[in-house]
Amino acid sequence: MRVAAAIALLSVMLVQQSLGWGADGHRMINRLAAAALPTDVPAFLRNGEALDTMEYLGPEPDRWKNHAEEDLSVTQSPDHFIDIEWADLVSVPCTAGQGGCPSSGLDLPHRRYDFVRAVEKAAAAHPDLNLTAEKIGFQPWQVEEVYERLKAGLREYRKLVAANQDTKPVETAILFYAGWLGHYVADGSQPLHDTIQFNGWTGPNSNGYTTEHKIHSQFETMFVIAAAKASDVAPLVAAAKPQVLNDEWADYLNYLRHSNSLVEQTYQLEKAGGFVGTGTLESRAFLNERLAAGAIELRDMIYTAWVKSGDPVQDFHGPQ
Repeated sequence: MRVAAAIALLSVMLVQQSLGWGADGHRMINRLAAAALPTDVPAFLRNGEALDTMEYLGPEPDRWKNHAEEDLSVTQSPDHFIDIEWADLVSVPCTAGQGGCPSSGLDLPHRRYDFVRAVEKAAAAHPDLNLTAEKIGFQPWQVEEVYERLKAGLREYRKLVAANQDTKPVETAILFYAGWLGHYVADGSQPLHDTIQFNGWTGPNSNGYTTEHKIHSQFETMFVIAAAKASDVAPLVAAAKPQVLNDEWADYLNYLRHSNSLVEQTYQLEKAGGFVGTGTLESRAFLNERLAAGAIELRDMIYTAWVKSGDPVQDFHGPQ
């Protein structure tokens, strides 16, 4: 019975931790990212229909959290978060800025199942932590996998254009990949998706941060509804020049670590009443910066996928 109760509690924790920005935040981030794409990106990713589609798809993975699709809900919930504090038990030191090494000088296994195996080894060395890969979360691996789907789709688009063939079917697939990617990239800009402190402070708490299980939804849903305006976030996105990422994996880990560095500030703002109603000047500025960070990272990942889809690759022709 205790084991069954623990499993049930873990399922609840995973669902709690994977609620995202709320529908409004996800829609805003996706639309702003698409609207800020450079003009050398194909028009079907930037026109009015694209903006509407991207906006609609922002909350899509959260629509998969339904008891009617329980297997899907439980299986994909860890894709929305990563507890960096636990993930660092399997981090690998590297030389910052060289060979795709993140600026922290700490890398993670690049492939999902390599990470799973590394966590199994770490769990054996730390039996008191009850570690599993699902408990730590798969956030960056989900982003990388969907990014690569997007890049592959854009490569196929280039082929069809060159052959003067119909591109509408692949455009549909690409828009879905881009919108799907947007959900997880947006999750990464929410600091409470990147930490063990995801919904109430745990462990030593000398600063008296809230331990109630409400800060997560209060910040990313209720506060967004009350205070977030696309007109306030859009100038922050526009101020950051689009860039092609040299190594999207390393860049994304840098992005997650920066978000994780803002966890305590999130709790400080909550303690000061910053997420009540429309909040304060400081809490609104913090919210706008986080929403803009998500849109900027998504825009740059889409742009990078487009540019790198032009790199020559050897087509797959099955087992040889």
